[in-house]
Amino acid sequence: MRQNRIKIDPSEAEACYHCVTRTVNGEFLLDESARETLRRMIWRIADFCGVKVITYAILSNHFHVLVRVPRREFVSDEELLRRYGSLHPEATSYQTPAIPVVRAHLAENDQWAVEWRRRQLALMGDVSQFMKLLKQRFSIWFNKNRDRFGTLWAERFRSVLIECGEHVLATVAAYIDLNAVRAGLANDPKDYRFCGYAEAVAGVKVAEDGIRSIFSDADWKVVHDKYRTRLFVSGSVGREGARGITRDDFIKVVADGGRLPLVQVLLCRVRYFTYGAVLGGQVFVEERLSAMRRINPGSYERSAIPLPPVTDWGGLTTIIAVRP
Repeated sequence: MRQNRIKIDPSEAEACYHCVTRTVNGEFLLDESARETLRRMIWRIADFCGVKVITYAILSNHFHVLVRVPRREFVSDEELLRRYGSLHPEATSYQTPAIPVVRAHLAENDQWAVEWRRRQLALMGDVSQFMKLLKQRFSIWFNKNRDRFGTLWAERFRSVLIECGEHVLATVAAYIDLNAVRAGLANDPKDYRFCGYAEAVAGVKVAEDGIRSIFSDADWKVVHDKYRTRLFVSGSVGREGARGITRDDFIKVVADGGRLPLVQVLLCRVRYFTYGAVLGGQVFVEERLSAMRRINPGSYERSAIPLPPVTDWGGLTTIIAVRP
């Protein structure tokens, strides 16, 4: 079944997306050097596209990224040149003279400049263009450095439209940053190099700004304390069993009609965060559902549904990502 991607019209308010993609056949291809290169590319290409990375996680066979796409606004020529230089930071015989040449054309505002602006702006303010550019550029680097050819990724990418509110963003961000904990690679995401939270704790400003953007507080210590609470129950870090409960115990609790703390559920796999189409409060999800029905009547026949009552989700609601 083909996934429906739900996108916000550029004229509307900002939008947030949780995107995930996997390597072909789920092979464990991304070694440490590859993950480091992909980490750098995420920030660089986000800067070029005008997309704000809230957090991310890179594992050996897939990666997640939670991004905020601001409302599309005017981009000056100077800003276009800065972003272009960010995307092409290495001086080469082709790229070194390119910026002065581009600058001269922009000053003349000739037809070449008009077309150049159009091409650059078409890559900006769009989550699909961000992911496409990221995956393409990384694939070229990976194949060249691993002496291989052919596809690297198993699929285009999956995306979930996320309501840009504090509760839902903090929940999904924590789920992403806890990937390494779920995989048994670390007891604490701050100890796993290839995630946004670890970079933020290490003092990387752009990563810190991403986590801070979830909350209304400007002070990093306050933000960190809040986010830390979402990641772990106080005192649980480093204890035996910090990865949560076993699958059998989880099923038993649910079957008995019980509930688990949200932090413990986030240490389990939550498919609604990666296979849903929209995630947020009921009003937000119903609004997006109505918009999709107007664009493509009959695409979504089901109503918004609350997440299963295994925990207190704080009112989170979703809709399925595929056509019935």
